[in-house]
Amino acid sequence: MSGHDHESRIKELLGRMTVDEKLGQLQQLAWAWDTGPGGADTEAAEAAARKGLLGSVLNVVGAEAGNALQRIAVEESRLGIPLVFGLDVIHGYHTTFPIPLAQAAAFDPAVTETDGEVSAREARSNGIHWTFSPMMDVTHEPRWGRIAESIGEDPYLTTCYAVAKVRGYQGADLTAPDRIAACAKHFVAYGGAEGGRDYNTVDVSEQRLRNLYLPPFRAAVDAGAATVMAAFNTINGVPAHANPHTLTGILKEAWGFDGVVVSDWTGVQELIAHGNAADEAEAARRALTAGVDMEMVSTTFVDHGRALLASGALSAERLDDAVARVLRLKLRLGLFERPYVEESAALTAPTAEARAAAREVAGRCMVLLKNDDGVLPLDAPTLRSLAVVGPFADSGDLLGTWALPGACEAVPVLRSLREALPDTDITHALGVSPEVSDTSGVPEAVAAAEAADAVVVVVGEPPAISGEAAVRSELGLPGAQEQLIGAVAATGKPCVVVLVGGRPLTIGGWANQVSAILMAWHPGIEAGPAIADVLTGAVVPGGKLPVTFPRAVGQVPLYYNHERTGRPYNPATPDVKYVSKYLDLDHGPEFAFGHGLSYTTFTFGDPLLSRERIGARELRAGATVEVTVRVRNTGDREGDEVVQLYIQDPAASITQPVRRLRGFRRIRLAAEEEREVRFTLGADDIGYWTNDPAGVFTVEPGEIHVHTGNSSQTQARRTLLIT
Repeated sequence: MSGHDHESRIKELLGRMTVDEKLGQLQQLAWAWDTGPGGADTEAAEAAARKGLLGSVLNVVGAEAGNALQRIAVEESRLGIPLVFGLDVIHGYHTTFPIPLAQAAAFDPAVTETDGEVSAREARSNGIHWTFSPMMDVTHEPRWGRIAESIGEDPYLTTCYAVAKVRGYQGADLTAPDRIAACAKHFVAYGGAEGGRDYNTVDVSEQRLRNLYLPPFRAAVDAGAATVMAAFNTINGVPAHANPHTLTGILKEAWGFDGVVVSDWTGVQELIAHGNAADEAEAARRALTAGVDMEMVSTTFVDHGRALLASGALSAERLDDAVARVLRLKLRLGLFERPYVEESAALTAPTAEARAAAREVAGRCMVLLKNDDGVLPLDAPTLRSLAVVGPFADSGDLLGTWALPGACEAVPVLRSLREALPDTDITHALGVSPEVSDTSGVPEAVAAAEAADAVVVVVGEPPAISGEAAVRSELGLPGAQEQLIGAVAATGKPCVVVLVGGRPLTIGGWANQVSAILMAWHPGIEAGPAIADVLTGAVVPGGKLPVTFPRAVGQVPLYYNHERTGRPYNPATPDVKYVSKYLDLDHGPEFAFGHGLSYTTFTFGDPLLSRERIGARELRAGATVEVTVRVRNTGDREGDEVVQLYIQDPAASITQPVRRLRGFRRIRLAAEEEREVRFTLGADDIGYWTNDPAGVFTVEPGEIHVHTGNSSQTQARRTLLIT
């Protein structure tokens, strides 16, 4: 059905609907995970669907349960409008891929597109039409648990992943039986919560809103994202769920978004707790008039919408617009023509192909932080014995936050290393439990290390302490894990630490004691095989950090793209007072954004520009500048390198970040191979948004410094003059 036919159908349906039926389309109710059709927790959804007073349900799991509820809506309600079923398919349905932050470390949007494709296929076959993903919240806060669900601290990297994930979920045809509707969330600035405390206040200038937080959402909308979710936070004192400037002024009017804006879980009702609404009726009015189209879980729209219409507090036009958006989503998904799924075709477990994809993605996501004396990869022919210790060495709890109920456990590292190194005598000791301070098991781990040629220590944070509402005030390893590392490292045996987790961690207390550190994140269902692939060299690590690793939590927020100050730290004069530094800590991060090592080495030539002078008007008219850089693999084995392009505007009307990522390319080079990598810079890369609330983008005359290399700390530079 064409878009024109959709609009004709929407108009026809609106003309037949009662006010109550219209309000019902704006309601999304939750379905209990463990309750089937007819259960006590689902009676409300069934009754509303039967009366035609329900638009959507979330958390319906399984094709049979979804079809049963859909039949009630389609075959028993007056108009037979189908329901749309939503679910938080964040990084996998059956096949759990690495967490989104890990995927960001691949610096390869193809990995997240693969996740989206596999997830969509599995979810749609089980009756799910709509995922509440991707999360596009840029954040500078590692204390915030939802950093695990993000792409990290950079808006450009997040933008690239936003487009890829939307494409992975939606493809070219949302009616296809292997595609689902994406939802760009959380709109907007949710990642800026004060202190990293979830749901907290955000006070942000217009220029930072538009330069840092909005670009990924604009890219997702331009890529065709079907829906957008409002954020829990306030924005400059106005809750995002009641913010007409962002929801209507920017999203719907300036960007032309014609899809559904859905609230977050009880986000409309929470306007009362925010102090923005006195009661539920006012909450409904504020959210609806600001631009929310569908209410998740709370029921203020359906409870108070009729009275709001009667009083004139809600216009009939705004109600019809919201309903039209919901109907448009259902038409785009093809639910009127195909409301049910074929239950016999439902995918009930990961396929071999899906597992292979998850393993490959996980390997591409891992970041080699340190590798003294080439300890890694493990040399199988000479490694007679290996100790594998730590709380996550033999654990299947490596899926990460937002693993769906019933998801398969991850394959443990211990099992995978034994399979990868069949001729090596591998011993195991737990040492310590993840979050317990008991060190009674440490001597056993030390004994195992002393008796082995080398030791692998698998430590980190469990998934339960990352994700939504999982905020940490400290970023060190929980429990007695640091004591375990220290004791094992003191044996003098080559010591490799595999670090698992959902956020940057402070590791300075023990990093210098060990030979190598591999950041594996929460790698998903194929965690063990992927980690073993990297440790043994079957896969050469090529990932880079999408977030800064601080030396101590007291440095937070610490991020590469910070603004300059009037008295900046100068490494040439470190003893000068009155500069931006800490008295009790070395300056800078433990590991910088973009950092990541390999089992081979690379050299970079200086960047070259296709032209060294260009007019601001030319740029705004579409002219571009090409940047080229030559990269050579100077090692003796094939490997991946991520070529990174940064710019700096050293003198602008609004102070600009010291670096801004504006291009990256992950390439694979054979030993001694050299390649030229090309980037293009345009107005969007060089200009910036001002503080004008109406949204003003400017390209100013002056110098632009262009940097290329393999981390945000690269020094190679060329100067582009904007006239």
